[in-house]
Amino acid sequence: MTPRENLLRALPDVANEPNPHQAGLRKVGALDWVGMDGIDLPIMLTDRDGVTTRSAARVSAAVDLERSEVRGIHMSRLYLLLDQHLSSEALTPCLLRRVLRDFLDSHADLSTHASVRIAFDQLLRRPALRSDNSGWKSYPIAISARLDGNDFQLELQCRVVYSSTCPASAALARQAIQDAFAKRFARADTLNFDDVSAWLGSEQGIVATPHGQRSAADVRVRLTAGFEFPIVDLIDLIEDAVQTPVQTAVKRDDEQAFAVLNAQNLMFCEDAARRIQRALDGDERFADFWLRATHYESLHAHNAVAIASKGIGGGYGADETLLLLGE
Repeated sequence: MTPRENLLRALPDVANEPNPHQAGLRKVGALDWVGMDGIDLPIMLTDRDGVTTRSAARVSAAVDLERSEVRGIHMSRLYLLLDQHLSSEALTPCLLRRVLRDFLDSHADLSTHASVRIAFDQLLRRPALRSDNSGWKSYPIAISARLDGNDFQLELQCRVVYSSTCPASAALARQAIQDAFAKRFARADTLNFDDVSAWLGSEQGIVATPHGQRSAADVRVRLTAGFEFPIVDLIDLIEDAVQTPVQTAVKRDDEQAFAVLNAQNLMFCEDAARRIQRALDGDERFADFWLRATHYESLHAHNAVAIASKGIGGGYGADETLLLLGE
């Protein structure tokens, strides 16, 4: 036996020692999940054109520990399996199922269910509204998979940032403009088109503007079996529903087009949530969903929030969105 073999043979493995906290425990010693968060790993993504690119990701991996007398799991096995699979194959539902099955096979005497979550940023080039320009936009994405025996569940999360203009504020602004118009032209026997046009184009003509704000849609969908990851399709679906996604490259004609879009799509958070809800509910790729529309108000210091779901549980607070960001 070589000196190295002697050294490896002598290395202790305390994870295989009895649980020192077992005394007095009943089934309480079983643990729901044990694993690692925030693992830096590369992933390979294939786009709709069949082009595969490599991206940086933050990965979480875990298995349960059902045997209360065992001190710990084999975390190095989970890491090595992730590195082996994610570094060499494009990310697909089939790949994640194999990863989770390997997790369980490597802990056959300890665990019965496994999970993995992969968070990364999807970078997409988006065209300007009117000009010939385009620019890059980053979308936070999280893919979560869980295997319980033969029950495999797959979820996709994303965040889309958009603009929202308050309908109530718009109505109040219109009334203020009407009042200013009446005051300016009340004594005129006839209205001169040029005078009215010039007034409308002046600062005196637009005496009030509605308040708008940057807003965010956090969406979590459970995928129907048989579909690949519809990452870009889900982003497009949400942006098409709200109609006012934030822009990248913007010239003056693009900014004017954006102002028109906002006026045509006045939205409370309830309106935005219902738009996205209808879009998700009509897509066969999504077996279930949860969404949160948050309007980061410019009128006051607190936010306006609306939540809708098909069946996935989720509270009113920010916990669901923190999962998306890997916090």
